[in-house]
Amino acid sequence: MSGQVLAQLLAQAADGRADLVTLRAIAEEAGEQAATRALARAGLSDEAARADMAELRELLGAWRYARRSAWRLVWGWLLKVVGALVLAAIAVRMGWEARP
Repeated sequence: MSGQVLAQLLAQAADGRADLVTLRAIAEEAGEQAATRALARAGLSDEAARADMAELRELLGAWRYARRSAWRLVWGWLLKVVGALVLAAIAVRMGWEARP
């Protein structure tokens, strides 16, 4: 159907009867057709596509949260190790000895 509409608009433009509104309609129609084709090629043209995209976004959000949490955990442990090393160095400098 939209292919016929685009063909009619292009025919009007070819006849020299094209005004700004017609040219804008041609661009919009061509854009819609291209988007529809791209979605179909990506497998996102069916009814389940919206749910699939929502699920993928949720999964991506969970991945980002897990990655951020892992980095926070690594930095936390790193800071604790550095702090312990600094305290041990201070203790050694002050002459503290561990006695069994």
